[in-house]
Amino acid sequence: MKKNTTLSKLKDHAKKLKHYLFVLYLSYKDNRTPWYAKIIAICIVAYAFSPIDLIPDFIPILGYLDDLIIVPLGIYIALKLIPSQVINDNMAVAEQVKKNGTPKNWFVGSLIIIIWFLLITWISQIIIEFV
Repeated sequence: MKKNTTLSKLKDHAKKLKHYLFVLYLSYKDNRTPWYAKIIAICIVAYAFSPIDLIPDFIPILGYLDDLIIVPLGIYIALKLIPSQVINDNMAVAEQVKKNGTPKNWFVGSLIIIIWFLLITWISQIIIEFV
């Protein structure tokens, strides 16, 4: 029984984090958000959805610490930097989007893939030059 409650708590926590990431994304696009908060917000959102971590997941225990510590801490810091009115307004928008279904943004997804491909290509070229 304890495993079910722990698992359900973890699932609820994960849903809240995903919700807050969407709020950060909306806050990043909001003109009322200060520039420094926008930088933190977009970095946290990009890191959370990036397939590349600071500590690779295949490293036992440490690999998941960045997902368990860095992302929630980043969300907390970003939310503290954004004005509360902006957060409240974007929470309402996020709730409405959640009810209507999350929109798919294929352009942004494609752009992120292209950026990662170019970054990997560039790093590969640097490595080949040294070898």
